Amino acid sequence: MKRSVLLLLLFISLSGYSQSTINNYKYVVVPEKFTQFKDAYQDMLKSLTKGLLEYKGFTVYLENADMPSEVANNKCQTLSADLLEKSGMLTTEITLVLKDCKGNVVYKSNAGKSREKDYKTAYNIALRDAFTSVTYTYSGPAAEAAQPTVTAATTPEKETAVTPVVQASVKPSAAAPITPVQSTETVTSRPAGTLDARAIANGYQLIDTTQKIVLTLLKTSAENYYIASNADTSGIVLKKGKDWFFEYYKNGKLVSEKLLVKF
Repeated sequence: MKRSVLLLLLFISLSGYSQSTINNYKYVVVPEKFTQFKDAYQDMLKSLTKGLLEYKGFTVYLENADMPSEVANNKCQTLSADLLEKSGMLTTEITLVLKDCKGNVVYKSNAGKSREKDYKTAYNIALRDAFTSVTYTYSGPAAEAAQPTVTAATTPEKETAVTPVVQASVKPSAAAPITPVQSTETVTSRPAGTLDARAIANGYQLIDTTQKIVLTLLKTSAENYYIASNADTSGIVLKKGKDWFFEYYKNGKLVSEKLLVKF
């Protein structure tokens, strides 16, 4: 009898942990470099990956950025992001991979694809396409989710003693303040002044008063959120409140430029 109970408890415990998904993780760390990509595209991919993960609902930190103690001291409550590339003669493919602290793959997206010949544009489109398969809703750590299941398999009188422990461990993580990353430089506006947004096939071109193309915007599945690029850099353009911002990485720091755009 005792042996049967122990086996049952072991099975339930393992079942609880085997069901760990990305929904059990609140934080994701984006690495300084993605190993399969050249240096010329690292800042663009890093910025875009961070932005898309945040749009999906994760709290995201860069690998070398300052992190709150609850993240820095609990690596196994954090996922690490990676990007895999597969390029052929006609298509470029990128897959998002999220791993736990032991290097186990917790999630692998569908391969995002692009037929663009220019690598910068192809990477932008393929990564955006990969994220269309990502579905995420934070539900709390896997260990906490498994505890009530194990308790139900033991004697009823122990439920009262265990339940407060589960509640106490969940509430602080939901209410704990998140310290923002102190690596943002904000430029109030670009020297070009008001930019005219002219529609193109997949988005817009932002034109200054001299008729120069300042930025090319590509549409995403998110409203008021564009993949942005010009001859010098790549990043994202998004709307915060009533204002538009162009965000990208420069020398390892996140730059946020306020834009005056007329759509």
